[in-house]
Amino acid sequence: MKYLCLVYLAEDKLHAVPDRICKSYGDGLRDSGHWVDGAALQPVHTATTLRVRNGQLSMTDGPFAETKEQLAGFYMIDAKDLDEAITLAAKIPPATVGSIEIRPVRQLQP
Repeated sequence: MKYLCLVYLAEDKLHAVPDRICKSYGDGLRDSGHWVDGAALQPVHTATTLRVRNGQLSMTDGPFAETKEQLAGFYMIDAKDLDEAITLAAKIPPATVGSIEIRPVRQLQP
């Protein structure tokens, strides 16, 4: 089953874990067959939020909501169950300075 592990960090912690450590963790996921995808994101000030209501598009700079922690990146993993996903996500390096939200991927129904 696929799980999306969302990495949340306070803005002042975005570079608290060196990129090479996160890359190394991703390489380990690849080697173990758990890697599906992943990426680090640019800071929240580069975000654009859009909404379509009644056919009208509106856009705003920045994220949807003000929060102390911002979405900093993600790892998409393949795990046999939630317990294995939790074990893998607990080792995501930024978990030591931020938080990881684990969400099972839902298959769209035809």
